[in-house]
Amino acid sequence: MLKDITIGQYFPGHSPVHRMDPRMKLLLTIFYIVILFCVSNPFGFIPAVLFLAGCYMVSQIPIKMIAKSIKPILPIIIFTGILNLFFIEGESVLVQLGPIHISWQGIYTSVKMALRLVLLIAGTSLMTYTTSPIALTDAIEQLLSPLKVVHFPAHELAMMMSIALRFIPTLVEETDKIMSAQKARGADMDSGGLIQRAKALIPIMIPLFISAFRRAEELALAMECRCYHGGEGRTRMKQLKYSHLDFVALGVTTVLLVIIIILNIIPMPFLNWLL
Repeated sequence: MLKDITIGQYFPGHSPVHRMDPRMKLLLTIFYIVILFCVSNPFGFIPAVLFLAGCYMVSQIPIKMIAKSIKPILPIIIFTGILNLFFIEGESVLVQLGPIHISWQGIYTSVKMALRLVLLIAGTSLMTYTTSPIALTDAIEQLLSPLKVVHFPAHELAMMMSIALRFIPTLVEETDKIMSAQKARGADMDSGGLIQRAKALIPIMIPLFISAFRRAEELALAMECRCYHGGEGRTRMKQLKYSHLDFVALGVTTVLLVIIIILNIIPMPFLNWLL
């Protein structure tokens, strides 16, 4: 399970998506999230899915990576779907058991929310798959640089976010090693009820926190030894520049928004009957 977590991982490549400016990738990711929340009927998800699948194909990232990025949060998606399925009120009731009832409106809302969460996770994962932590740090800092006028710590915030993102795979690997070591010593983490399993995690969390604090101290010491004093006066070896590829991607994403808006406006009588 832990080995399937791909959040924060970067896969080097030379695809058009890899070569895009990280600032544009970050902005387009936010733009795509906004587009997903603009979808108001099922047909709007079709171009959103095709767009994301095309981005994965162009970036040469295997489609199976979507499943790996979604697997850790699958319980949350299922729980959200169940809540919407049982507690959304509607006129077309199919099954009713006391206060719990299932209607067409509940089924529609449940599927829509689950699909929206899947596309949201897959879209944001594509950005981390194709953007190195250093490039992402520079992008966040430059996008937040106008706030420096009001003494906003843009560089420090970008550095903290990139370090946190960078150490997610490291902590996952460390957790897997600790669990293997505990199981080799006879620890049972797969049997028993929920409370017993929670208690079995205590021997894992304590060494994990100790390891995380030790790594943080080592990182702070290494930064001090390299005379790191924040972003003031720092220069970059690679300057970020927008290219025609970035504006083509912006245009395609804008076309996607227009298509979804049109699909939202077009009357669909059977949807009105269903909802």
